[in-house]
Amino acid sequence: MHPLLASINSPDDLRKLERAQLQQLAAELRCFLVESVSKTGGHLSSNLGTVELTIALHYIYNTPDDRLVWDVGHQTYAHKILTGRREAMGRLRMAGGIAGFPKRDESPYDAFGTGHSSTSISAALGMAVAAQREGSARRAVAIIGDGALTGGMAFEALNNAGALDANLLVILNDNDMSISRPVGALNNYLARLMSGRFYAAMRRGSEKMFKGMPPVLEFAKRAEEHVKGMVTPGTLFEEFGFNYIGPIDGHDLAVLADTLGNIRQLEGPQFLHVVTQKGKGYAHAEQDCVLYHGVSKFDPANGIAPARGSVGERHARPTYAEVFGQWLCDMAAQDEKLIGITPAMCEGSGMAEFARIFPARYFDVGIAEQHALTFAAGLACDGCKPVVAIYSTFLQRAYDQLIHDIAIQNLPVMLAIDRGGLVGADGATHAGSFDLSYLRCIPNMTVMVPSDEDECRQMLYTAFQLGTPSAVRYPRGCGPGTAISGEMRALPIGKAELRRAGRRVAILAFGSMLAPALQAGEQLDASVANMRFVKPLDAELILKLAREHELLVTVEENTVQGGAGSAVAECLQQHGVAVPLLHLGLPDSFIEQGEHAQMLADCGLDAKGLAASIERKLTE
Repeated sequence: MHPLLASINSPDDLRKLERAQLQQLAAELRCFLVESVSKTGGHLSSNLGTVELTIALHYIYNTPDDRLVWDVGHQTYAHKILTGRREAMGRLRMAGGIAGFPKRDESPYDAFGTGHSSTSISAALGMAVAAQREGSARRAVAIIGDGALTGGMAFEALNNAGALDANLLVILNDNDMSISRPVGALNNYLARLMSGRFYAAMRRGSEKMFKGMPPVLEFAKRAEEHVKGMVTPGTLFEEFGFNYIGPIDGHDLAVLADTLGNIRQLEGPQFLHVVTQKGKGYAHAEQDCVLYHGVSKFDPANGIAPARGSVGERHARPTYAEVFGQWLCDMAAQDEKLIGITPAMCEGSGMAEFARIFPARYFDVGIAEQHALTFAAGLACDGCKPVVAIYSTFLQRAYDQLIHDIAIQNLPVMLAIDRGGLVGADGATHAGSFDLSYLRCIPNMTVMVPSDEDECRQMLYTAFQLGTPSAVRYPRGCGPGTAISGEMRALPIGKAELRRAGRRVAILAFGSMLAPALQAGEQLDASVANMRFVKPLDAELILKLAREHELLVTVEENTVQGGAGSAVAECLQQHGVAVPLLHLGLPDSFIEQGEHAQMLADCGLDAKGLAASIERKLTE
């Protein structure tokens, strides 16, 4: 069905093709992408947009010797297919299958592992400098999307790269920001011109010629900037020290190949601006690239089917993100000082309705987690009540800001932390495995972990009322299905609740682990406590259960090292109470992608696994 694509098992095969065959390959590759991702789920729109760019890069550059560093990874499926993983796409993002992002131990063509945004330029610059030190002709290319360019780390890297003379190419894949003018023949012509050796030689020659006449040289440079500025947005990147080229049509293989071929011969930092269309070539994705950004399985002929039934039926079991979104709207209606902040995760964090109803109080700061937290701190200094909606894995990027700008100053910034624990198909780069460990050690922080949907709503309200730094951490997806009260009430700070009285064993369950702990408790006739707070802990209940039981078991969907269980052990030690302890949680390893329930079972964190671990401990 895809004869040309079937013949490509590596970029070496690709480079044997005639240029006239590349367009057919792009059509087959795009068709294969839709067929494949519709069966597995994954990122679609962004990958459809980079088909031609990926082909051109592997056609011109000598990969894997030349290094391609892809930012985030939402644009790398075509890259995976062309580098020997076409058949493996059938198990994309599944247990034992290939990852949805570049991964160094998966392929030598994956020069750098990614999952978080804005890292590509830094990594590629390091590779370019390493090649320079070796005296190697190897080239390094960073491919970064326009969204990732909002990350401060990208600009730090641009600033550093422009001051060096390493052979680095940064490609801006511009598919959403509309920062460029319409792309046409003139821009394509200028791109070819400015990437050619003649232009580069003339530029170097003119600088030498005018060196003795500084005013003339300055005039020449300014004239060049203004001429370029009339047709390109490149002056910014020129100021960083890059030779700016573009914008060019990212779906024109002839222009891409010519331009990349010219650039590969140039010395020093180069910046190529490529304009692409998300969802290119698949009508459904072209019409709604956001809907088709990350997809579940669907019928390619008909597209993603609309949700059926009434709103109430569709949301019989709301996700935790939806619980947060509803609470945010309700709380904002009561308190005009509430400000909602997200680092580019509006829909994923459940903030779309809040953004619609309260647009003046909604701030999407882009992929800039550090800025998000310090921006919130500034708001809090002057009487606002900021709520930052952020994924656990992305909060890791703003740890210094959390400590230095929020906690030390004891500012009333509330964190609504989504994706706590394992996240399924996105794997280790997106798992929220460490937040309880890295949050509970920070002074002034209050850390809460809801066990169900209603408790989540009440904890969000409780945290918002505190007036000090706070975090409510909840998992991805749906809860156990607990009815949600419209009323909002503050919970007593640091107080757990005993949900089941038993004998011999007491299970201290944190957050999402309450449901399996209760099931295991029934099987073992164990006491089960819903701990609710990681900080401050309910020391009174912990000490009571320790004195009344033979074994205390802590259970958390967080790494055991330094987590909630460690906090319980510290509490017992401080009070001089000795009791056997069993800490159950995520292992000391990075857990790859899979189905969430199975991943928990593999970690021994389902009811069956908890009961088995406890029984083994009792027989020691």
